[in-house]
Order: sequence, then structure tokens, then C-alpha cells
Amino acid sequence: MTLGEFVLPSSQTPRALIIAAAALVILAAVWILQGFGYQPCELCLTQRYAFYAAAPIALLTAFAASRSARGWARAGFALLAAAFVANAALAAYHAGVEYHWWAGPTACTGGLNGSIDVNDLVKALDSVKVVRCDEVQLRIAGLSLAGWNVLASAALAIYAALAARL
Repeated sequence: MTLGEFVLPSSQTPRALIIAAAALVILAAVWILQGFGYQPCELCLTQRYAFYAAAPIALLTAFAASRSARGWARAGFALLAAAFVANAALAAYHAGVEYHWWAGPTACTGGLNGSIDVNDLVKALDSVKVVRCDEVQLRIAGLSLAGWNVLASAALAIYAALAARL
């Protein structure tokens, strides 16, 4: 078996299983990083939704493909591609927030609105630890986790789109 046959097998079933495995591996990686103390921000947690959804959708797509329900399998791949395109866009937005190219959500970038009572602020600081979306906690090979998510989600979107067409 060549690398090309492994990465893009002739059957839709293994293609769907590859996507499910990739989603689960990515989720395991971020959970392991979280176990080592890297706490996710609000945008990081939102970006995980695509992977939480992708694993069961990919497994259902594999099941449909194994039953020769090609139309359902193609629809599953199309849904996976759409989810990963949306996730790549969200991750690109998050990377832009980290590079301060644009403002992020006020819930995790420190924006304050209205009048603030100093005593309430001190009490809140004692009880709440907000992980900022505009500060990178970890860079791997020069990219933040949001940057890596752009690449991973885009690659999975392309792979799912190709699988839907083949």
C-alpha cells in the first residue's frame, strides 16, 4: 500500500474513519495540553465544537458508506467539510485577535463597558480567572494553537470535500 492509497483510499469508509481519528487525536492533544496547565480561552473552547461534532458525524458517514448509502456518505462528507471551513474561519479570527490585528470578544480580551466599582472588581479578581483570548499561551514552531487549528481545520475541510466528490 502506497502513502497515497493510505491517505486517500478508494473506499469512502476509511476516508470517514480517517476524519474521525483526526478529530479525536486533535481533541486528545488539547485535553493533554490542558492537563499540563494550558487553560483554554473562550474562543479556544468554541473551536473545539467542530471536532466534537466531527467525530460522530464521521463515524455515521463511515457507517453509511459501509452500507453502500453513497448519497448519505457524500452528504456526511459535505457536512464535515462545511464544519471544518467554519472552524478554520473561527480559528483565523482567533489568530488575528492574538496578533492584535482586530479586537476580540470583550468577555476574554479585557474590554470594560460602563461604570465599575473598584470593590466589585477586586472581589471578582479574587474569584474569577479569565483566560485572555488575545494572549498566546503556547507557540509550537512559531504558530499559536489557533494558528495550528487554521491549518488542521483547512486540511480536514479539503480532505472531506475531496472525499465527498470521489
